[in-house]
Amino acid sequence: MSQAALLFSSAAESAEEGQFYGLLRARDLTPFGFLRLDMRPGYAGSLETGAWAVELEIGYQNTWALSPNVEHYLTDLEAQGRRELGAAELQAIRELPGENYLVDVESATLDAIVHYKFAEDWTGYLITSGVSYQGGFLDSTIEGFHDAFGFSSFGRPAVRRNQVNYIYDLKGTQLASLDGPAHGGVLDPTLGVRYTGLRLPQPWTLAVEAAVKVPIAGTRQLLSTGHYDYGFQASLQRRGVRHALYADVAAVYYGGAEFPVPQDAQIIPTVIIGYEYRLTERTNLNLQAYVSPSVYSRRQTDLEELTGIKYQYSLGLRHRIGRALLTFGVTENVQNINNTPDIGFQLGVAYLPAAGRR
Repeated sequence: MSQAALLFSSAAESAEEGQFYGLLRARDLTPFGFLRLDMRPGYAGSLETGAWAVELEIGYQNTWALSPNVEHYLTDLEAQGRRELGAAELQAIRELPGENYLVDVESATLDAIVHYKFAEDWTGYLITSGVSYQGGFLDSTIEGFHDAFGFSSFGRPAVRRNQVNYIYDLKGTQLASLDGPAHGGVLDPTLGVRYTGLRLPQPWTLAVEAAVKVPIAGTRQLLSTGHYDYGFQASLQRRGVRHALYADVAAVYYGGAEFPVPQDAQIIPTVIIGYEYRLTERTNLNLQAYVSPSVYSRRQTDLEELTGIKYQYSLGLRHRIGRALLTFGVTENVQNINNTPDIGFQLGVAYLPAAGRR
């Protein structure tokens, strides 16, 4: 091959690499286990030694999750119109047979992620996050969607929209918060390190990383479990001309929690499979699937909805403008619909100096 051809091939490969951005970087927004360490999909940006990258991610989700008996109870009340849940409804739910629960909430998260490449194959990162819990605004939109496509109402029309309601009546645990006020604060930060020196035949690449979630102020209700969590992740990538495939496998040592239901310390695996397609020179499409077991076991509850595996699909678009990478993504629950958010959104912006120079 001539020198000119070699130079052209090298330049093409460099440009091609810069046009893929990896999996959507949003964390899992599932309220059941939300406070545990969740290993984000592997960062796919290109950094030079001594360079920084910064990401800001906004996540928003709506959760209406309930046990079958509570769903039947609320569905029977729909003909009587909407109501604010109170003492009478709480007592009626507690008198239902077996275990029961209701989680009605929307939450917004803001993640700031800073990456620094301190050696050729080593990058460190810090994630700081805040969360806000509130009644939100998506209830009417979701109900309209269900009506338009003939889906079940799941008992939503019996309850006043845009409120925060928690009811847990599980093994040895009774907890309720009805029409609670908006609440939020700072979550525990995560520190991590990534290694990319494991060489595979082209076009495959492999990165491994380890991270720790640090409890900064002890146990804080809906903000921190008060325990350290530790995680390890391997990220395999295969990039072509217009298509890229990704597989992330992670294991997290979850230190457990006391609220809202006591949870055991345990190892939690997670698998994310994804596909990226380069629509244009600066715009990419992402499709990915997330699978992870619940933090609940038979010690906490016998309800299949809470002990079942979590399945979520995400669809996203990314567009690069100079050194900024803009992200929009939508996440939908599948299969076990009562242990994950009904729908979630992600908005993100990242500063990618390497992409800007190309």
